[in-house]
Amino acid sequence: MNNIQWYPGHMTSAIRMMEENLALVDILIELLDARIPFSSKNPHIDQLAKNKKRIAVLNKADLANEGLNAAWKRHYEQLGYSVVLANSAAGQGLQDVAKIARQLMEEKIARQKARGRLVVPIRAMICGIPNVGKSTMINRYAKRAVARVADRPGVTKGKQWIKISADFELLDTPGVLWPKFEGENVGTNLALVGSINDNILDIQDLACQLISATRVLAPDGLKARYNIDFDEKDEPLDILTTIGRARGFKTKEGETDLRRCAIILIDEYRAGKLGRITLEKPRNNNEEEILL
Repeated sequence: MNNIQWYPGHMTSAIRMMEENLALVDILIELLDARIPFSSKNPHIDQLAKNKKRIAVLNKADLANEGLNAAWKRHYEQLGYSVVLANSAAGQGLQDVAKIARQLMEEKIARQKARGRLVVPIRAMICGIPNVGKSTMINRYAKRAVARVADRPGVTKGKQWIKISADFELLDTPGVLWPKFEGENVGTNLALVGSINDNILDIQDLACQLISATRVLAPDGLKARYNIDFDEKDEPLDILTTIGRARGFKTKEGETDLRRCAIILIDEYRAGKLGRITLEKPRNNNEEEILL
């Protein structure tokens, strides 16, 4: 599963659109998935916005390990980002984003007001990988359904300006990946959080990858959720089979339905039902990331 690649054609045009509109914004807000803060960071965004003020939003922080949330926040702050931990579905952290945006633009706002302008609008581009929660965040900000939301990647196809308040406007952009994932586990991690189309994946193999990670990171979560037991010597496929038997998933032939079990397991990880599990952590020196 480590060779997963997914780059639909519309993403090329989305990147081009972002390039063309960067001159219109003051700040770039990049949403990262707090469960995979390294794998969910698009390297193209760094190239596009190297001269812009940056806010990194670690979204879905409620699904990620609290200690690693703090570690990743420190990591990106040391790299020069303003960082917010957020749960866009519940609206948590959104006011911090707006507050930081105003702080970053204090000098420009002061200059404009000194020239007699009463309201100085801040314009920010919001970007990130597919299914990271951009549309949910925007709808929470706007307090109405202005952006289409779905639990699958590839829903937002074009740009859209949303006026949040008299002095704050957001430019929504489609979720974009990049043509080739360089890290060994990047594609797998993106697939696990739902940022890659499930239809192109080997779901059973992906579930085994998830078991390999969670039995190290949070074995009690798996055991408690499915009321099973296993040890470190058990193969992931054996554990998947045990889960399927515990849930009573059977095919028409009476065998354990591993595909159905795999789908349920991945969905429940994405929903946080296995616990708050972060799949990556920064090195202690904050110079490079370790993929778990």
